[in-house]
Amino acid sequence: MSESICRWGFLGTAAISRKVWKAVRVSGNGRVAAVASRSEPRAQAYIDQCSAEVPQIEPVTAVGSYQALLENDDIDAVYIPLPTGLRKEWVIAAAKAGKHVLCEKPAAVHSDDAKAMIDACNDAGVQFMDGVMFDHSARMNEIQRLLRDESPIGQLRRIHSHFSFAGDESFQKSNIRTDAKLEPHGSLGDLGWYCIRFTLRALNLQMPTHVSGQTLTGLRGSESESEVPGEFVGEMRFADGLSASFYCSFLSANQQTATISGQDGYLTVDDFVLPLYSGESQWATHHHELAVDNCRWNFSRHTRGASVPEFASGESNSQEVNMVRTMAQIALSGKTDPMYPELTIKTQQILDACRRSDAKGGQLVAV
Repeated sequence: MSESICRWGFLGTAAISRKVWKAVRVSGNGRVAAVASRSEPRAQAYIDQCSAEVPQIEPVTAVGSYQALLENDDIDAVYIPLPTGLRKEWVIAAAKAGKHVLCEKPAAVHSDDAKAMIDACNDAGVQFMDGVMFDHSARMNEIQRLLRDESPIGQLRRIHSHFSFAGDESFQKSNIRTDAKLEPHGSLGDLGWYCIRFTLRALNLQMPTHVSGQTLTGLRGSESESEVPGEFVGEMRFADGLSASFYCSFLSANQQTATISGQDGYLTVDDFVLPLYSGESQWATHHHELAVDNCRWNFSRHTRGASVPEFASGESNSQEVNMVRTMAQIALSGKTDPMYPELTIKTQQILDACRRSDAKGGQLVAV
């Protein structure tokens, strides 16, 4: 292995992988060395399209099968954007081939599969990490630090997050995210995963004791035999009286908002998943006051904005670049970080509990 450059292999050519392609190029410590698809021409077409906008350091090899890429000794880490229903097999195969694994989310169909994937990576001494980009955001890390070390809004009481976009008729009928075999968790897996993760990060990875969840609207793709959650709500209860909720949807307009409420104020983020286009990543804390004097009732605004220098996307300090840079650093060092598998398994366990609750009509279930 090169001492300074991590050689990446891509197993699949999903749309999100194009963002990761650029992130690897910008990272400074990685390059895409090979891309595998269901055929070599398909992989080559993807390489040509991405290279036309963002050339890699060296030419990229097109590979006609996933297994052939894994057998390549010149690959250090693999990025796996394959559908959730197919992911377990290839994560385990990659681990057995000695490749570090960055895979898309949700990590697995259920926790047993996620554990098997992580165990395979641990047994092989390679890193497992899921592709939640905001885990590597300077803003998320700073918010977590503030809540843990400085308590700017006092004792925490409530967290709410909302992640949605409105898919058109074509999306609802033919997008892979409405296919129950390939993406069985629908919006809960695609969007709710981020909401659950945000709550875990805000609470320094504290797990809820009980969870409830309900599918508000189901969607069924034209190739699917059953529905997936198109619109989902979840509730989490914690041992210390804290609670959290989330809403995720393929039917509501673009929204990526989060509110953390405390005894002395609250913190808001307008774009917790993908930062709005800017050179700064922002949030705000609020300590509004109600002054009552006989017949006078005045509710006054006290809001303080905060930010960290961080581009939204495609620059050296943006979150997806930090993600692949961190993964490359781990691969190059040979020392794994247990925090990332812990984040994955906890998120998956909460998601699973939401599905169990949904199957019981939204009853509260133990995690």
